[in-house]
Amino acid sequence: MTYCVGMVLDRGLVLMSDTRTNSGVDNISVFRKMFHWSVPDERIIALMTAGNLATTQAVINQIEERSKAAEDRTQTILGAPTMFQVAVEIGRLLRETVLETQEENGEQGRGRFTASMIVAGQIKGMEPRLFLIYPEGNFIEASWDTPFFQVGETKYGRPILIRGYDRNLSFEDTVKLLMVSFDSTLKANLSVGLPLDVMVIERDAFVPSHQRRIEAGDPYYESISVGWGDALRQAFHSLPPYSFKPERDAKNR
Repeated sequence: MTYCVGMVLDRGLVLMSDTRTNSGVDNISVFRKMFHWSVPDERIIALMTAGNLATTQAVINQIEERSKAAEDRTQTILGAPTMFQVAVEIGRLLRETVLETQEENGEQGRGRFTASMIVAGQIKGMEPRLFLIYPEGNFIEASWDTPFFQVGETKYGRPILIRGYDRNLSFEDTVKLLMVSFDSTLKANLSVGLPLDVMVIERDAFVPSHQRRIEAGDPYYESISVGWGDALRQAFHSLPPYSFKPERDAKNR
C-alpha cells in the first residue's frame, strides 16, 4: 500500500510520500515514490506514484529515457508548453502501460496492474498546478475548493488535512500538518511506513526549495508523533463529560 499527498498553497506546492511496498506481511521493501525533473529558471515537475510497482516504474522509466534525449524533448514533459499538457502526456503513458500490461497477463492481469499518480509543478509565467491522474489516463486538477490530493491509503489521514488546511499556511506548518496526517496513517495501517520523502516547491523557484527523507528515528518526526498523541488525549479529557444520570432520571419518571 501507499500514502502520498500533494497540496496547493498560496506560496507554492508541498508533497509527501511514504516508501513502503509490500506483497504480503513477509515481503516488505522500500522504493522511492516521489520523482522530479527540472529545467533551471524554466520549469519544475514532480510526480508521486501509487499502485502496482511494475506499472509505476515502467512509466517513470519512460519519462526518464525520453528526457535524456534533447531532440525528443518536444514529446516529453520537459518540452510540454503547459502543465495541463504535462498531465496529458503522463496520463497517456500511464494508460498505455496499464493496458499493455493487462493484455500481456490476460484475465489474471485485470485490475492487478493499475496505478494512480499525483503530478505537481510550475512552468515559467504560469501558476503552480496539481493534478490527480487515474489509471485510465484521465485526470482532475486541484482548486481552492479541492486544494489537496491523496493517493493510496487515504482515509486515516484525510480528516486531519481537512481540519488543518489553510491556503495561507507557511511551508513549515504545512510539512508539520502532513507529518501528523502520515503519523495517523502509519499508526492505523502497517502497509504504510517510513522513510517518508518531502518536497517543497516554492512559487517561481523552479527547483525544490526543500527536500529531505525522514528516516525511522528522526527526532523531529518522533516529537510530532508523541506530541500529537499527547495533544489528542488532552483534548479528549477537556471535552464535556458524558453522564448516564439523565437517562436514569428519565426512566424513573
